[in-house]
Amino acid sequence: MSSVERDPDLVEDDDALDEEMPRLRVTRRVLVLGVLFVVVTLAFLYFVLPQIAGLEDTWERIEHGDPLWFAVALVFTILSFGGYVALFQYVYVSAGSRVDLRASYQITMASLAATRVFAAGGAGGIALTAWALRRSGMGARRVADTTIVFLSLTYIVYAAALVIGGFGLYFGLLPGPGPIGVTLIPALFGLFAFAVFLLLALVPTDVERRVRGWAQHHHTRPRVVRVLERLAAVPATVGVGVRETIDHLRDRNPSLLGSIAYWGFNIGVLWACFHAFGESPGWAVIVMGYFVGMIANLLPLPGGVGGVDGGMIGAFAAFGVDIGLATVAVLAYRGFAFWLPTIPGAIAYFQLRKTVRGWRSERAPQAAAEPHPPVLH
Repeated sequence: MSSVERDPDLVEDDDALDEEMPRLRVTRRVLVLGVLFVVVTLAFLYFVLPQIAGLEDTWERIEHGDPLWFAVALVFTILSFGGYVALFQYVYVSAGSRVDLRASYQITMASLAATRVFAAGGAGGIALTAWALRRSGMGARRVADTTIVFLSLTYIVYAAALVIGGFGLYFGLLPGPGPIGVTLIPALFGLFAFAVFLLLALVPTDVERRVRGWAQHHHTRPRVVRVLERLAAVPATVGVGVRETIDHLRDRNPSLLGSIAYWGFNIGVLWACFHAFGESPGWAVIVMGYFVGMIANLLPLPGGVGGVDGGMIGAFAAFGVDIGLATVAVLAYRGFAFWLPTIPGAIAYFQLRKTVRGWRSERAPQAAAEPHPPVLH
């Protein structure tokens, strides 16, 4: 497109769109502690853990991994993020964004780099994505609604895998052991997530107006009314996003397969890393070990370092996988799927800044050409 398209109901002033690109603001103390934590964690994983009984010989495999399987892991890494970019573009273009495939790549990869700095589910990546989309011309409320759609379409696959894999292994429907802690409990967690998802679809779109009317009827203080309205805006926004997600699923657009490709090829990276050092567990086990370990990404650790690694290794150990093999395979997987993409992600960060400047320069002459309202005397 040659000009910025905006939803007329969500147009915001240029000052809001010209806000600065999100940058990392941390104190010296937080920075030092964060770096120290990462260094200590990596030192433990690469130097202390191998000295634990039974790992010394196995650790030598990391220097003799099969290059062919490493090549497969690299290809799967690229395909995984390709699926993520495809889903991103489909969701946001459907919502009225002007982002093309190139911009979608820049936003997703730059957000990925930001996510590596922030844990807790990728807060840094979400902030950067929201900033870029607002600069593309989308209103803040529309960005929020569509981000809920994108996250929902992404993590529906996650929850479904927990349910299918967990119950399948626990009840013997899928080949592999079924320890309750890494099968039944995660499956119940997945069912709970689906229940919450469907309940949020029932939240009315005018919940803020209803809360305001209720508060005014009970003569609530204006300040309290404002607080209640802001609190009500959260489930209202999520409800809109959930309903749009359901609509997308009903449309069955092929781009929705991008979510499956993202998770599937990411798991494929782990599968290839297991083969590089020996033998991979069965698919049901590797899928559950992967997703159960990923839950640790919610821990507030710098870049998620240590949490996901330990979570995956522990999950595979619970399934009876040799801990030495699980350790080298998981750490190799993290190298491909976690650390390696930060390089193109950092490059995409600076490319995105240039793209956004281009959007701004396109918007300037358009704004100047728009007729001004007549001055009434």
